[in-house]
Amino acid sequence: MLPVLIHFTFTSLASQLLLYAVALVMVVSIARNGWLGAEGPSSEGRLTRALGYGAVAAGLAFVGLRYALPADAIPGGQGQGIPVHTYGLLLAAGFLTAMSVASRLAQDEWRSMSWVPDAAGGGQWVDTEGPRKREAVLDLGFHVLVGGLVGSRLLFVLVNWKDYARDWTQVFSLGGGLVFYGGLIGAALAAWLFARRHGMDFLRLADVAIPTVSLGQCLGRLGCFSAGCCWGDVAASGARFMARFPGAGLAQDLFGRLSGSASLAFQSQAQDGRFVLPDSGLILHYPVPGAVRISEWVAQHGTTLPVHPTQIYESVGQLVLFCVLLYARRYRRFHGQIFALWLMCYAVLRTTVELFRGDTERGTLHGLLESLGASRLADAVPLEAWYNISTSQFISLCMFTFGATLLYRRIRQSGELPGVGPTPSPA
Repeated sequence: MLPVLIHFTFTSLASQLLLYAVALVMVVSIARNGWLGAEGPSSEGRLTRALGYGAVAAGLAFVGLRYALPADAIPGGQGQGIPVHTYGLLLAAGFLTAMSVASRLAQDEWRSMSWVPDAAGGGQWVDTEGPRKREAVLDLGFHVLVGGLVGSRLLFVLVNWKDYARDWTQVFSLGGGLVFYGGLIGAALAAWLFARRHGMDFLRLADVAIPTVSLGQCLGRLGCFSAGCCWGDVAASGARFMARFPGAGLAQDLFGRLSGSASLAFQSQAQDGRFVLPDSGLILHYPVPGAVRISEWVAQHGTTLPVHPTQIYESVGQLVLFCVLLYARRYRRFHGQIFALWLMCYAVLRTTVELFRGDTERGTLHGLLESLGASRLADAVPLEAWYNISTSQFISLCMFTFGATLLYRRIRQSGELPGVGPTPSPA
């Protein structure tokens, strides 16, 4: 586990000016991409698009500068510096990899060869539509990023609404968490609006892009493992697959220096008042011979109890799902088939992994009943019960139902639709 690679601080004037320069370059670069990506020759449309992109980038840059710089360098500065987290790095790598692969798949999907004559009376066959769709998917990446961040943050706040009800200003804190399903819903909505605006078939676009979500999440879950979040339930001491996440006294950065922050798994278990039988991993709400309080065990050992590496489970599952669906694209019969299959397969994968999860903070039926004041009902749904479904399992159930319904309806319509594949056809 390597939660923080390096921590940059900006205490000197030179470092602060350098950070301002980097932020300015990023804003200008994003605004320029908005200008270049605009369709049509209208200068007014290009300018509007560039200003819109630049405004969003400037807002994000301002929030980042306030977080990183001290108060004497920017009003309201927190002086937190910029810690380069392995989680963030792998999450960004997953997003960029997914968008790169999706853009290439889009070019192949919408490939349309046209004969372009030259001045000498000859000519050549040129793909006129594929490159346009590739650029459109790359452009879509910005909308998906914003929609995904907003959706993932919103679902995290809803799941933990009781904590944020005390101070709603913490909703905008950079120290909060994100939820994958919320990001998926937000990104899907952004993609649907983008496809509608640009006259693209959403289901066809989804068939191209959805497998790459698994590719990106494969790397993203490795980031979860490095941060010690989304951890698994306590495993038996002799389990073949297990992991222990360190406390503040053991977590190091890239240069071997103590990071000073404990893993999220350790922080959670350090406050857990339940009891555990270390050899079997059985968790109890009352003491029995051989059982120790979880918080006392982790305080004594400096690490968590051995837990299931659920982050690795899902990472491997996502990689397999990406490869299978990429191969299945060759044999699809209608638009939306790969999208529906992904919804169903990922729902099964996520529900299975959730059975091994141990982070009750992610939201469960037990926690929901407690937050609603139904303590007696909550007692009837113990944290360790198999029927104490999580928020993600409930969403998975809905997602599987939607995917199965979509697949069924498209299969019934397939007799009226031409066969499809990565071949040229209208948007």
